Amino acid sequence: MIKTIDRLMQFIRYAGLSARKFDLSIGAGNGYTLRMQKNHASIGSDVIETILRTYPQLNVVWLITGEGEMLKKKEDIPGFDQLPKEKQNEIEHIIEQKVRARHEEQLQQLLREVTAEIEKKKENK
Repeated sequence: MIKTIDRLMQFIRYAGLSARKFDLSIGAGNGYTLRMQKNHASIGSDVIETILRTYPQLNVVWLITGEGEMLKKKEDIPGFDQLPKEKQNEIEHIIEQKVRARHEEQLQQLLREVTAEIEKKKENK
């Protein structure tokens, strides 16, 4: 009989994650999902809640019963405004970090270009 943990492992593979990355993403201890799978253990409701908050596209009915599709239909996935405030803040923080990193890269590239132009002008004098 296929258990919830087996379906969860199927989702993890589908998502292209390692069990370790998945464990980290839901705040579980290192090796949690592999231990659960090895022991054919049940997943606690608190862990399932965390999984569903982290992966809102995952269909809870499929995860628990195996019925239906693994993923929710696109229209059933909550939009940004419907996410909990802590998740919105986390997303905004990640976006901010990425924007800052990209901006820094662009500034460094511009600095290299300007420096190269200055060096060329010095050579031409």
